[in-house]
Amino acid sequence: MKTSFDKLISRFGTNSAKWDGCALSNGSDVISLSVADMDLQAPQQIIDKAMEFASHGVYGYTELYEKYYLVVQMWLQRRYQWEVLTDWIVFCPRIVQAVSLIIQDFSEPGDAVLMHTPAYQPIANAVALNDRKFVASPLLLNNGRYEIDFDDMERHMKSGVKLLILCSPHNPTGRVWTITELEKMASLCVQYDVLIVSDDIHADFIRPNHEHTIIARLSEQIAERSIICTSPGKTFNLASIEIANIIIPNLQLRKKFQNSLLKAGIHNPTFFAVPLLEVAYEECDVWLQQLQIYLESNLQFVSAFIKDHFSKLKVIEPDGTYLLWIDCRNLFHDEQQIKEWIVTNSRVSVSFGSSFGSQGNGFIRINLAAPKVILEEALHRMLATYSSIN
Repeated sequence: MKTSFDKLISRFGTNSAKWDGCALSNGSDVISLSVADMDLQAPQQIIDKAMEFASHGVYGYTELYEKYYLVVQMWLQRRYQWEVLTDWIVFCPRIVQAVSLIIQDFSEPGDAVLMHTPAYQPIANAVALNDRKFVASPLLLNNGRYEIDFDDMERHMKSGVKLLILCSPHNPTGRVWTITELEKMASLCVQYDVLIVSDDIHADFIRPNHEHTIIARLSEQIAERSIICTSPGKTFNLASIEIANIIIPNLQLRKKFQNSLLKAGIHNPTFFAVPLLEVAYEECDVWLQQLQIYLESNLQFVSAFIKDHFSKLKVIEPDGTYLLWIDCRNLFHDEQQIKEWIVTNSRVSVSFGSSFGSQGNGFIRINLAAPKVILEEALHRMLATYSSIN
């Protein structure tokens, strides 16, 4: 049965980083399964609201008013049972911007900033770009499942770590951290006086039998040393609308971050940001439920295809996100061989593991948030050239 998510929509000519950028680098015949936005149309309610505001014709300065904060509060309560005060919510266009400013304001040049690796590189790169020391705490891959090496974390913290940047759920591995894992991380951060900066942008994509917990919910003590980064950007495919909410319970931390935004000249949201967030959080729960069902179907299809046809590749089963992390090390000695098979011969683009740091070498990440027919075509292209390298 066809759904609205099966609709094919060309993104060429829209300045798409995922498609136009790929075409420039590799040719317009390449199927792009790389950049983590969706090739699925946003909810009709959002499209209608965007059309309504576009037709207004006056695109002046905008501001945040009471309804905006109330809608964000209700979303966090409804989805995560987290009650936040209005004052805790601080607007910022992008999470990467927020994290970069936090690094600048809550650490000094040369200070250590810890992330679990493989790591989302735009945030990891922000550490080095701000003259801080990037500390990698590699996740352990045990029986096809990534786990935190708490002994390694503590060794680094004993040597001095100023910030923990937590990706929750984790990109690219798809791990959704359990309450036990979050409690252990939080305990270390209390013991060694480490500020927690949690990027929760993938939190709305949690698979059955898993639950996302915002780390600041663990206790008031943890909330006081936590900065939680949220956004509807992934959930409703609104990345270019540029809207994120940085939730900071601690008054001193919040004032310092708000001041850093002012110093950077960041204040008014864009014209479309406020109305689209409001309609997304108020009216699109059913659409999100349907999307999650569709993404689960895509995951099951891709996983089964790989198991049936690419027996030497290993799918790392995710707990959440719409991203699939795949271990290719049993088949390939180096990443260039993987690129030759997938990009050069199969004409498919994926995210290659080295872009998540050295621990990602030998892996690829596939974006599942696309019409199933696109995934089918990409996999059959890869199968057609597989025999030449198998």
